[in-house]
Parts: sequence; C-alpha cells; structure tokens
Amino acid sequence: MSIGSDLAEARRAAGLTVGQLSARTRVREALIHAIERDDFSQCGGDFYARGHIRNISKVVGLDPETMVHKYDESHGGVPLPVRAASVFQADTPIKIRESRSPNWTTAMAVALAIVVVFGVVKMMGGGDTPTADVRPASVPAVPPPAASPTGPAGTPNPSRRAAAPATGKRGDLVVFQVKAKRSSWLDVTETGGRKLFSGMLEAGKTSVWKAKKGVKVTFGDGGAFLLQVNGKNLGTPGPSGQVLNRSYGASAPQPG
Repeated sequence: MSIGSDLAEARRAAGLTVGQLSARTRVREALIHAIERDDFSQCGGDFYARGHIRNISKVVGLDPETMVHKYDESHGGVPLPVRAASVFQADTPIKIRESRSPNWTTAMAVALAIVVVFGVVKMMGGGDTPTADVRPASVPAVPPPAASPTGPAGTPNPSRRAAAPATGKRGDLVVFQVKAKRSSWLDVTETGGRKLFSGMLEAGKTSVWKAKKGVKVTFGDGGAFLLQVNGKNLGTPGPSGQVLNRSYGASAPQPG
C-alpha cells in the first residue's frame, strides 16, 4: 500500500472525516485529499511534505517516523547533510601579515644613551641619595563577630524564627481514568488548552491523567471506553460507533 492509502485507511479506522482531521492537524482539507491520493506537489517541497505526514500520522494512530521513512524511500532517500566547511569556506583567502622581529640594534643604542646620561647626572650632582620616609601601615580594626542564630544554651533566637509554610487546597484536582474495551482513537486536553494525549488507545489498556481543573475529551467510538473520574465509575461515555465530545471536572461530566 502507498503512503496516501495508509493514511486514508488509518483515518477511517479512527472514525475521523477529512474535515475533523483538518481541524486537529491544521492542514487544509484540499491538501489532505491530495496526500491521500499520493499527490505531494501541493506541499511546497519535501521538507513540508514530511511535516504534514508526521502531523497526520500522529492523529490517526500511525508511527510518524515509519511513515516519513517510507516517504523518503519513495522520493529519492533522505537528503544528505551539508558539510559546515563547504558552507563557511571563504571565497578569497585571508592574508595574515607576518610580525616583524624587533630592531635590537636601535634598542641597545637607546639603553646605552640612558646609562651615559644617568652617569653624567650622578657625577655632577653628588651628595647622598635621599631616603623615603617609611611609616608602619595601620591595621584595620577587627569587626565584632556576627550574632549567633541561637541564644544561650542553644536556644533559638526569637528574632530569626522561620515562618511556617502556607498550605493550599487541592480540591480542584481531577483524576481522569480511561480503559479501552477495544482499540479506538482518543484525544484528551486539559481545561486551558494543554494537550495530554492524542492517538489510538489499544484494547485492554488503561491510562490515567491528572488535571488541575478538568479535561475535555473527544472519543472516536463512544462505546469503546470505560471511565472513572476521581475514583467514581461513569461507565461508557456514549453509544458505540459515535464520535463524542465530553468535558469532565470535579462535578458531573458535561457534553462537549
């Protein structure tokens, strides 16, 4: 089977229409139709085609890396990496000027002239060389020791008592548990927009999520799951074969 056929079959198995898949992946419906026909000319290049295939595969329950690898095999293989040396190689070589060695002859002549001048001044001036007045440096006073955090005999200092930590309420925490009676597609989002899970939940598998205020859930098959919210059994969310949207919080569940 081709890449487009695999994606189309997985979408139908997940109980999703092209419109629903477009809303979840932010990929245009016309582009999804083209990809399911193995027409990748509208993707804008291999880089974007790989991104669309990876995004759609996650939602319909396929392995994204396997599908991208299959695309690379049918479109000339994975692109070769670009060497950094070929990108940053300079077109014109840079010439570095060599440092010249110092002129020792000039330096010796200057030093000799300084010695001669110093000798002449010494002979003409004479007398004793004045000495500098040396005074002992003052020693800074030692600061008093810091106050101990404890009082006499190891008793705590009242001025340094730590404030007791404040406690908060956790009554708004929602524990959402799902068990799959048969394999089906599921999407779980925390109230506020953070995605917790999106994909196929295999038959017999149980998953648990925790949210601060609640969760919004889309079921690909309402009769394929058994639910618990904060330890309370809710049974199945709806009839078998129907795509359902539900919200669950600390109180009773609400339709999506």
